[in-house]
Amino acid sequence: MKLFVKIFLWFLAAIGLMVGVIVFVTRTFQTGPMMRRFERSTRNQLTVYGDTATQIVNAEGESGLKIFLARLKDLEPPRQVSLVGPDGTLWSGDAVDVPAIRELALKTSASGEAETDFSGEERTVGTAPVRFPDGRRMVLIFQWEWQAPPSLFWGTQTALVRSGGILLVAFVLCYLLALYLTSPIRKLREATNKLADGNLETRVNPRLGRRRDELGDLARDFDLMAERIETLITTQQRLNRDISHELRSPLARMNVALEIAKQRSGPETKPLLERIENEAERLNEMISRLLTLARLESGAEEVERVRLDLAEIVRDVAADADFEAQAKGKFVELTSIDSCPVMGSENLLRSAVENVLRNAVRYTAERTAVDVSLKRSNGHAVLRISDHGGGVPEDELANLFRPFYRVGESRERKTGGTGLGLAIAERAVSAHKGTITARNFNGGLQVEIEIDTLK
Repeated sequence: MKLFVKIFLWFLAAIGLMVGVIVFVTRTFQTGPMMRRFERSTRNQLTVYGDTATQIVNAEGESGLKIFLARLKDLEPPRQVSLVGPDGTLWSGDAVDVPAIRELALKTSASGEAETDFSGEERTVGTAPVRFPDGRRMVLIFQWEWQAPPSLFWGTQTALVRSGGILLVAFVLCYLLALYLTSPIRKLREATNKLADGNLETRVNPRLGRRRDELGDLARDFDLMAERIETLITTQQRLNRDISHELRSPLARMNVALEIAKQRSGPETKPLLERIENEAERLNEMISRLLTLARLESGAEEVERVRLDLAEIVRDVAADADFEAQAKGKFVELTSIDSCPVMGSENLLRSAVENVLRNAVRYTAERTAVDVSLKRSNGHAVLRISDHGGGVPEDELANLFRPFYRVGESRERKTGGTGLGLAIAERAVSAHKGTITARNFNGGLQVEIEIDTLK
């Protein structure tokens, strides 16, 4: 689950819990006591009505009492008013047919005190005693619509509007808070991906504004790290380039001196001079590869894109590699070649294919073939080069395209590898917006190059 969703849901849950606590506290500490006060107030009011009715009937007679009962019926809220005898017979007012109301009237008649019943779902009932001058004890009965305590969030239109407003504000507020907290993390992740793709000038702090919280500190620390990485890599690339250029001159002079020494040497020193010549050639090759790698990494190598068929490049490089491999008891086999028109630099693509193919020829076992296939699939040219050299450990695959990386020092020295061929191939393919990967396959190493083709 995304961090944005987690923060949003946590904020929403916190607001929901807060509203629930408010409702619980309101009902527990406000609604309950309020209803009890309302019941006491209602009983007191009924007692007043009963005493007033007793006084009127004693002073004005039954006619005055009927007028008083009619006035009580017109009071707010609308109510039904009845006056019944001790046996439940109706003396005046509205008929009383509900047994529960009759039971409440009998209770008031027996106790001589006002009573209330708020348990009904449709109406509330109250009773009060009335004494006639002749000693008769009557019961005054009030019935009015059931009145619920005011609801905060449901039951009425106002409460529903209040609930909807709280829900809308909660969603908007939680969304904005989650966006505010996760936006820097998303920008930091985008900057990290750009830095990982090789854009060393990536910085994230300017995109965050003037944040002074922990995320702002993290962004500044990231920029400091990116700046140091850029400095280190740039310095390393410049150092490789400068050293390579500086070594060219003394190496050229050494080759000239070596040729003169070979002409003047005797038979006993010739093997030593040939060994020196081989090492000089190897050093010259390494310097040439270093210069090529430095140009690719710095972007100095211009990619002049022209329309070309990758199949022709693969055939030419495979033919040359096969000629050299046969002298070592190996060979190169083209299993399938599809026409793959691409836009790119012929020199860079040839260098990428040649470095991968010569690396495969170097490590494949004697009397085995290096399999080469080029297929066109879903708008991509997919080149696969497989050897039979036993492969490499799985945890070493991701490091094969690093400059000077060697899986085995002794094997590299034996084969004369410099650890730069696959690194140059990776930079050349990247310059064409392609990908290059390696995996163990069928008892050897398979390198796959994928580049976009033309329609």
